[in-house]
Amino acid sequence: MIPKEVYEETLLSFLAPIRPYLDDAKVSEIMINGPDQIFIEKGGKLILTDARFASHEALLSALRNMAQYVGKMIDEDHPILEARLPDGSRIEAIIPPAAPDGPDVAIRRFFKETLTVQRLVDFGSVTPDAAAVLECLVALKQNVVVAGGTGSGKTSLLNALSSFIPDGDRIVIIEDSREVQLQRQHVVQLEARPGDAKGRGKVSIRDLFRATLRMRPDRIVVGEIRGGEALDLVQAMTSGHGGCITTVHATYPHDTLTRLETMALMSDVELPLSALRLQLASAVNIIVQTSRLADGSRKITHISEVRGYDAKDGFRITDLYLRKFQGRDEQGNLISTLEPTGELPLCTETVHSYGMQFPASFYEAARARAEMSGVDPWAAHQGHHGHHGGGH
Repeated sequence: MIPKEVYEETLLSFLAPIRPYLDDAKVSEIMINGPDQIFIEKGGKLILTDARFASHEALLSALRNMAQYVGKMIDEDHPILEARLPDGSRIEAIIPPAAPDGPDVAIRRFFKETLTVQRLVDFGSVTPDAAAVLECLVALKQNVVVAGGTGSGKTSLLNALSSFIPDGDRIVIIEDSREVQLQRQHVVQLEARPGDAKGRGKVSIRDLFRATLRMRPDRIVVGEIRGGEALDLVQAMTSGHGGCITTVHATYPHDTLTRLETMALMSDVELPLSALRLQLASAVNIIVQTSRLADGSRKITHISEVRGYDAKDGFRITDLYLRKFQGRDEQGNLISTLEPTGELPLCTETVHSYGMQFPASFYEAARARAEMSGVDPWAAHQGHHGHHGGGH
């Protein structure tokens, strides 16, 4: 058995051409398109580097070495490799024949330092007041779905939101590959794994999910929902497991629910669509939408509340915060602000009964909106729903 350190050193020597980028904390992604073309992503921008691998063979041997490290195969019969580097970075590699010009490799960097809410505020991704509202909602065990496209910072946001979970809670995390780093004491971390060539030893997210329900979780955090496990999560959320947090690939709050619906239908449980939609609408309370903007920055664009479902209008979604755009500055960066819409969440009374308060600006926006429309801002909480936001 080779000692781990020796092994890691050997592996890194195979990766010598890209080693500087692996050591650079500002590089978030390394993309290798065959031995002669290597791109990196830095500060949200793609940059072509002049790094090269000596040959196809040199790149292949690095990948074989890596496969060996994680106990997998990569060859013509198994042309796709999913693996992790010793530092936790995620690797996806595809070799010929599946990638004729390959090997093609994408390395998604894993950052040791967790992105805190304060860092998100510093980046302008969220305002201190919006963060305070999210803190109340998470503390109150609202079920939160973080939605966004690829590379929009969903996992980082999930990590940041988890810091709002009260310290005494027992949190069970379920994910495909370990990316969630919760800043909490009582955490049980579970990881799904693919089966071997004969399908043995497979543990799916759904298997883990069912086991989790019997492990007395106060909170369930699912790294990303991609399939039938959506239904298990929705049913757990509606059966009294509050305070779940998960991420979903979707571009607008409205798409998030449609996505979850589609994935729930992939499960083997036959459920009438109308029943599923009602369940979904009562399971998901808050959608936090994150987006990678045209200037490469990652920002929260919506914080929205799901207020039920009806057959005529579909899902009723109300934006609590919305990002407004004001053009670009001299450097070409987008100027935008995340502003309260004046809608208060349905759980506002409960927040107060727990002795908590939203920030003053949140109530002020509600008052201003009420004065403009002549509606009592509290009326929404007596069962009259405000406007429902939709896709754009």
